Amino acid sequence: MCMQQVCALCCGMTTCCFVVSVQKKPLSAVIKEVCDGWNLPGPDNYALQYADGVQTYITESNRLDIKNGCILRLTKAPGRCAEDLYKGIQSSDSGVRCDSLKELASVSTDVTFAQEFISRDGHLLLVKIVEDSHEYVIVMSLTAVIMTHTLTGFMELMDHGIVSWENLSSIFIKKIASFVNGKSSDASIQQVSLDILESMVLSSHSLFLQVKHEVTMERLIAHLQVTNQQIQTKAMALLMALLQTAGDSDRQVLLFPHVDCVFCPNKTAYLLQNIIHSSGSVQDEMAHYLYVLQSVTLNHLEPRMKTPLDCYSQEQRDILHGLRQAAFETESENSLSHERRRSLCAKEFKKLGFSNNSNPGQDLVRTPPGLLALDTMFYFAARYPDAYSRFVLENSSREDKHECPFARSSIQLTLILCEILRIGEPPSETGSNYHPIFFSQDRLMEELFCVCIQLLNKTWKEMRATQEDFDKVMQVVREQITRTLSSKPTSLELFKNKVNALNYSEILKLRQTERLHQEETLAPPVLELKERLKPELLELIRQQRLNRLCQGTMFRQISSRRRQDKLWYCRLSPNHKMLHYGDVEEDMENPPIETLQKQIPVADIKGLLTGKDCPHMKENKGKQTKEVLDLAFSITYDVEEYSLNFIAPSRTDFCLWTDGLSVLLGREMSSESMRSELEILLSMEIKLRLLDLENVPIPDSAPVVPKPPSNYNFCYDFSQTEQ
Repeated sequence: MCMQQVCALCCGMTTCCFVVSVQKKPLSAVIKEVCDGWNLPGPDNYALQYADGVQTYITESNRLDIKNGCILRLTKAPGRCAEDLYKGIQSSDSGVRCDSLKELASVSTDVTFAQEFISRDGHLLLVKIVEDSHEYVIVMSLTAVIMTHTLTGFMELMDHGIVSWENLSSIFIKKIASFVNGKSSDASIQQVSLDILESMVLSSHSLFLQVKHEVTMERLIAHLQVTNQQIQTKAMALLMALLQTAGDSDRQVLLFPHVDCVFCPNKTAYLLQNIIHSSGSVQDEMAHYLYVLQSVTLNHLEPRMKTPLDCYSQEQRDILHGLRQAAFETESENSLSHERRRSLCAKEFKKLGFSNNSNPGQDLVRTPPGLLALDTMFYFAARYPDAYSRFVLENSSREDKHECPFARSSIQLTLILCEILRIGEPPSETGSNYHPIFFSQDRLMEELFCVCIQLLNKTWKEMRATQEDFDKVMQVVREQITRTLSSKPTSLELFKNKVNALNYSEILKLRQTERLHQEETLAPPVLELKERLKPELLELIRQQRLNRLCQGTMFRQISSRRRQDKLWYCRLSPNHKMLHYGDVEEDMENPPIETLQKQIPVADIKGLLTGKDCPHMKENKGKQTKEVLDLAFSITYDVEEYSLNFIAPSRTDFCLWTDGLSVLLGREMSSESMRSELEILLSMEIKLRLLDLENVPIPDSAPVVPKPPSNYNFCYDFSQTEQ
């Protein structure tokens, strides 16, 4: 089979467009055939290129990806194009230079062109342009445009991984950093410069050290306070790259430059004011970076959480005795005998709530929470001494077994907070669940502890608890904290008000409502009704999945070097017969179906693969994280080697697409999202049908049907009137 030219449009002397069906000839023969048809000399100077979407060059390695109906264009060969642009960039005419650099920024996304341009040391030419630039000249409009195109082209070339970032000179790195540090720099230049610095940081530790030295934390914070969301996002990306690449000591310096200041002013309030509370909504990528910043910052507590108390450490023993003295204000201990002083200390440690009152350090040997529990107790006693004394003295005066043990409660509460805040867990590549309250407090863990330990004492009294009820009280407190944090409070004061309003009686009401709901939905007649309703509701979910596929989704190709990458969009045709997809720009939210030039007939889809079975996961075996594997899926079509590979932006999108594709293939939906939605719909439908039976008990079994009468010879005589 040969290439069939269905139509042709002349576009000047060197280009033409045509529709491709099938081809098996060598690519050079195909190009020669087309050139001969148009009387174009020198077929070696031409190449085929996609006419729509990302205009990728056709090579022997990717020609099998051409689908029937794709529109290709005959254009300059990559080598000739690279040579022309290389010369144009060196032109003395600034207009020619600007046009050449603009075209370079566009075509550099193609790896074939990038290889040709880099083979001519074109990337070094761009480096020289940057190194020779002068900051006071770049403020001029044309020069700023030229520099933007230069940096964009350089970034696209480096993004292919053909040359190493480590070959860059320190002069170049300083110049890029100066674009970021300069207050008068053009916004477009700053944006791409931040992007370049992020890639440098992620590429090697030596470049990380240079970038950390050149770009200060104060400058990054200044970029986070601007109104330009793109600048904010790129600045956050660089900040997260610095934090995640840094070692423990470097990360400590970046996060906490003033470690000697115990109660230093908040360092992240600008994020709360300029990003979280800004007029625009927080975008997915920014939400991810906020989540990463929260995780990395809180994880600095992990060493303390995993370190047990050293009973031989004089410093740690002094802290324990300091807690005791702050609670009971013991006077003139030095005048007492050793035995008397030891007996008094043991008695007071017992009142303080330590299980091992003769050696209280043994209570803090368990990890987690380890020394972190000692830190939170000491913080509470030092920061809020009146509340601390009131807690301890109030419980010391209660009758036996009704006192709330401060030390035991503090240790368990610290462990609960560590679990809720996920301290010690590395940040997920796709996570975006951040707590706004984190950005209103420098020491979130300690401040939450101070609020929650007083909440625990309040809940203990409301439950009239004894020592035997300790675990029950801690379960209630955990529920109070979890429910309150799920409402996303933006300040500690708001959290305090909400968590205290959610008292024990409110928790009981919520539990009772949930229990009644569960009991009524487990009755046999209700279960039978559910089974009858399932087919109708499953059909409703199927229709919703297909409608969602018709709306389409934007997918991002996540690379190993940086999180942001090229975007593409995929959607199902309204008649459910064709999948349309193609590359899109980041600011295009819902591209029309006509702009998505690539198509796959649904009838040609043979299978649906997920996780590690996907071709693009097998190619990078061992390099993919569990989060990426959980979001990966592929469809195979025509024959097994053809596939369209996806990485869903979220678990919800993964469930929607795998369910929708299963429906198209005539299979059963199997995602956890489908099961959850089915339960919700069943629950709502059951509730609506049971409204007429309110306060009517539902029997476990149907009522007994009486036996039929021995005969049916009976009737009612209406002729007789009642007396």
